[in-house]
Parts: sequence; C-alpha cells; structure tokens
Amino acid sequence: MSAAAATPQGIRGRQGARAWARARGITPVLWLVVPGVLFMLLFFVYPLFYGVGLSFQGKDGPLSAYQAFFDNRLLNNQGSRESVVITLQLALLASLINVGAALPIAYRMRGPVRGKRVITAVVLIPMTLGTVFVASAMNNFLGPAGWFNKALVTVGLVDKPLELTGNFLGVLLSLVISGFPFAFLLMLGYASGIDPSLEKAAAVLGADARARFRLIALPLLLPGLTITFCLSFVLAFGVFPSATLVGNDAGPTRVLSKIAYTEYTNAQYATASATAVIMAVIQLAVIGLVFGLRSRLYRGSTAGGKG
Repeated sequence: MSAAAATPQGIRGRQGARAWARARGITPVLWLVVPGVLFMLLFFVYPLFYGVGLSFQGKDGPLSAYQAFFDNRLLNNQGSRESVVITLQLALLASLINVGAALPIAYRMRGPVRGKRVITAVVLIPMTLGTVFVASAMNNFLGPAGWFNKALVTVGLVDKPLELTGNFLGVLLSLVISGFPFAFLLMLGYASGIDPSLEKAAAVLGADARARFRLIALPLLLPGLTITFCLSFVLAFGVFPSATLVGNDAGPTRVLSKIAYTEYTNAQYATASATAVIMAVIQLAVIGLVFGLRSRLYRGSTAGGKG
C-alpha cells in the first residue's frame, strides 16, 4: 500500500517540478545552450579576464605596462603610439573601401542577374585562398620584380618599378582583396531580403531610382551596412600576415598585432597583454561610435523583408 501510494506522489512531484520550471522559462531545449556557455566560459571569458589581469602585472606597478606602451618604451624602441594610428588607418580605409564597393554590387545583384552564380563564385575566390596565399601572389605580381611592373617597364609607361608592396599601400590592397568577398556576401544577404514591391510602389508614385534608393533601400540596408562595416573593421584591425608579408613591419606598417606578438615571443607578457587590451578598447570605441551614428542617421523601422 505504501509503495503504491508513493508512486503517484512521486509522479505528482515530478510534474510539479516540471510545471515550476516551465513557468520560469526553463525547458529541456534550454539545456542545449549549456555546452555553448561552457565553451565560451572556458575559451573566451577566462582567457579574457586572465589577459586583462596579466596586463596589470608590470614590473614597475599595475599600470607600468600601459605606461611603457604609450611612452614607446617597448622592445627595440618600437613606436607603439604610431602603431595605433597606422592600424586605425588601415582598418578604417579597408572597411570603407570594402563596404563602399560591396554595397552597389550587392544591391544590383539582389534580383535575377545573368551569370549571378559565376560572378559570385569569382568574387569569393580570394576568401578561399587565405591571407598568406594572397600576400604571396601580390609579391609575385605587384612586387618590384613582379609581372605587372615588368610589363609597365617593358612597355615604357614607367621608368622604374612602382612601389606597390612593402609599404602601406601593399597592406591596404591585401586587406581589400581578402576582405571584399566577406563584405560582399553580407551585403548581398541584406540586399536580397528587401521586398522589391516597396520600390515598385515608390516607382508608381513617381520616385526615380535615386529617390527609391535613398528613401527606401538605404534605410532598410542601414543595419546591414553597420554590421558589415563593424565586422570588416574588426577583421582588418587584427591584421598580421599582410603587414609582415606585403608590408614593412619594421616601420610604415608596424601594426598593433605585430607589437603584441613581438612582446609575447620575448616573454614580455604584461606589455603584450596591455597591447591586446588597448586593441580591444579601440575596436569597442569605434564600434560604439558607428552604432551611435547609425541611431542618429535613422530611427525608423528597418523591417522590409520578403514574404
């Protein structure tokens, strides 16, 4: 009798527990998030806080690593303050060029276009090759002894090879070549989601192509533009292979990631961590500024998807 009575009591207890969990939004599906949360804690949150803590363990005090960075007192007297400007210039210019070039192409290709798959495949090729392969190809093609310069000198268009690699321009070209496919894919996805009937309705009401783009397409594309620019900026800000292979990391293209790597390989862990923290702060500041500008430019609805 007691066992038979305990069984219904146990069932009612489990049902009550499930009802209590469901009332608070705890469902079995929620447990699927646990592995992802554990992964983030172990491989992102813990290293992040460990690195930030390490940056305050300088030899001369908690802020000595940051002071050494801003006083240009790192290994080999590297110009760390100048590297902030160089890295910002490279990342901002590359992001602006990639997003600015991707927007009109993606907007034009959002509908049926002849050869759309072929064009998309050709655009995506640099992204599949990798940064190192692109940099090596640039040196072979655009370098002082490359095919491009040899052709220009042979034809007589220039007297000496153009300096297209080993400098700021070479790194910028590498970032554009590698980053444009990424920006194009994102913008194509956002542009393809705009309902074409909105622009058709505007055309019926007398709006020309420029007015339709400015008043309808651009506000709907603005969230996509913002996200694409921010992701492109973060991708370009951490530039390292291009600055080493196509640039001159001893001077004009000494970027922040190179400084952090040099400090780390020489066991200067505090200054290496401080450089990484400064990189993160700069990126967050730029992203916050971009989102702030977006909210000022347009505050209306951004819903204009198909269906």
